Amino acid sequence: MTVPIPSKIHYHKKARELELSYADGESHRLPVEYLRVYSPSAEVRGHHPSQAVLQVGKKDVGLKNIEPVGRYAVKLVFDDGHDSGIFSWEYLFELIEHREAYWADYLQRLEKAGASREPLGIEIKQL
Repeated sequence: MTVPIPSKIHYHKKARELELSYADGESHRLPVEYLRVYSPSAEVRGHHPSQAVLQVGKKDVGLKNIEPVGRYAVKLVFDDGHDSGIFSWEYLFELIEHREAYWADYLQRLEKAGASREPLGIEIKQL
């Protein structure tokens, strides 16, 4: 199956959402927190499902930059310092299609671990 390629990508900073628009008029907004906790990087996913690291305290994460990677992906640079995931068009479309199920699974894993979406400690941001 061929997935659509976004014709426009826009970051809504206040809402902390990434909007993907397609040539057919479809548009989808994904929360940055969702993208961060489902980053395709080895740091998050590991090299095997058993090595995945549950991401906690990412509720307020935002984006610092969006960088194109060839014609097949974007690299998202998060304001918590994470910048090693390459989000292919296929993976972004998968995140759109399975958003409800993936988010419910994430919340369930957080609860099981006794963890929280809330940031830990005092967050310090550079101005």
